[in-house]
Amino acid sequence: MKLSDPLALREFSALLRDPVFRGRGVPPGDGRPVLLIPGFLSGDWALRVMDGWLKRIGYHVYLSGILLNVHHSERMLSGLRRKVVEIEKENNARVSLVGHSRGGLLAKVLSQRKPQLIEQVITLGSPIADWTDLAALTHRAVGVVRTANELAYGRRLDAEGRFTYDLKLTPLVPTTSIYTKSDEVVNFRSCLRPDVPAIPVWGSHNGLVVNPEVYRVVGRLLARPRRSP
Repeated sequence: MKLSDPLALREFSALLRDPVFRGRGVPPGDGRPVLLIPGFLSGDWALRVMDGWLKRIGYHVYLSGILLNVHHSERMLSGLRRKVVEIEKENNARVSLVGHSRGGLLAKVLSQRKPQLIEQVITLGSPIADWTDLAALTHRAVGVVRTANELAYGRRLDAEGRFTYDLKLTPLVPTTSIYTKSDEVVNFRSCLRPDVPAIPVWGSHNGLVVNPEVYRVVGRLLARPRRSP
């Protein structure tokens, strides 16, 4: 959550007043591992509130180690893949992934490549149908990052063919898209696709990580019975 975002602050204020923040109205966690993945231009710091909440209700939660989600996708995936392997080995259990915005895209592609390690994927405001369908300001930010990646690594964000291909594939693990129609960063329709169940909530794009309605939905989804080996 960006502390300067008034929309996200409104949702954070609502969360603090909501009984769900104290664990009411959601099933208790069973200790299964959950990895949180931040969005574009964000880092683990943005998910500290959700991290603390999930731990309080009974999950074994991990942060991604991402300081700033700006590198090309294959580099980001390499680090996340190592992280998931470590978590799965430590817990002897598949890992649930919760990804915000671009973090959800990374989670979905990672689940295509390592489905045996992933329990489920929950995306928050992630344009899983068309990751280029963004607001004008976001497009400009992507352009700046694309140029930086090309200069540093010789990679362009719009030239990641394998990543885009894997993103479009039918999910190999249970995947749910949580989105808001008032999203000011991505076109909410880009969060919708016929092969992924979608759940609408109120609120803003950045506020999805501190939104009480999102917490209720995430709490219910994480508590679903584990899938068969």
